[in-house]
Amino acid sequence: MGKFLFYRLLQAVFVIIVVTLIVSFTIRLTGDPAVMLSQGSGSVTEADLEMIREALGLNQSFAAQYVQFIQGLVVGDMGRSFVGGAPVMDLISRALPATLWLAFASLAVSIVVSIPLGIKAATSRGTWVDQLIRIVSLVGLSFPNFWLAIMLVLLFSIVLGWLPPSGMSGIASFIMPAATMGIILTATNVRLVRTTMLDTLRSQYIMVARAKGLSNTVVLYKHALRNCAIPLITYFGLQFGGLLGGIVVVERVFNWPGLGSLAFDAVAARDYPVLQGVITVLAMMIIVINLLVDIAYGLVDPRVRKE
Repeated sequence: MGKFLFYRLLQAVFVIIVVTLIVSFTIRLTGDPAVMLSQGSGSVTEADLEMIREALGLNQSFAAQYVQFIQGLVVGDMGRSFVGGAPVMDLISRALPATLWLAFASLAVSIVVSIPLGIKAATSRGTWVDQLIRIVSLVGLSFPNFWLAIMLVLLFSIVLGWLPPSGMSGIASFIMPAATMGIILTATNVRLVRTTMLDTLRSQYIMVARAKGLSNTVVLYKHALRNCAIPLITYFGLQFGGLLGGIVVVERVFNWPGLGSLAFDAVAARDYPVLQGVITVLAMMIIVINLLVDIAYGLVDPRVRKE
């Protein structure tokens, strides 16, 4: 087990280095922060721009800037924002809870909806109910998240006036963002639950449980679903990591004060430290989730440890 953990941790470190290197390089192709910061200041000379670059440390080579970023990352310092000068860690620590809460709410919506629908589709295999659930899930999978978010705002905020259109101001403000992400996740999860349940329902112990006279609810939820739990929990965990990385557009549509909005603003302002910090934190969280899933697999199935 020790060797298994060592190699997984080594892979995690390698991925973080690759991700931060790619992000640090590509963001510098988007434009000059000195030009962005000097806009609206009247006539600006090249000497003025050079002074701004020197103050921000942009006059150094890319290699020097990257090494400096990694050195700061090791001690928990991601530098300061080019816009306002606030520490990047402070900005991220304020925005991270909003993103995590939205991700948890979206995943909860998906789990609550997809498990009953997936079980119903599996137990009604080949019937019109099964076909309807599969068609609806396919339609849900086809919706772009930004389009669905805009449609929900138009319907429930503009037309009906039931829900706040943007911001994080209470439980009601969670409904539309969580539903947007949850519906798209549900489309995939329903099919996963259905497939897993179909395999489980063919098992001999399920036939024995039915022969004992146990109710259909007990057989499905206490026996069959419990034995489906390992692959489902693993997939849901990986989905949570994917949510953190793919929630940027939804946060922007709903003006959600999370990491997605912070990253979007950083891109617009060419704020290198903030964008590097946000993407690094998201990458590290996804890597940690994947690492925990790998460890759980290694504990459950010894064969995985040998890979």
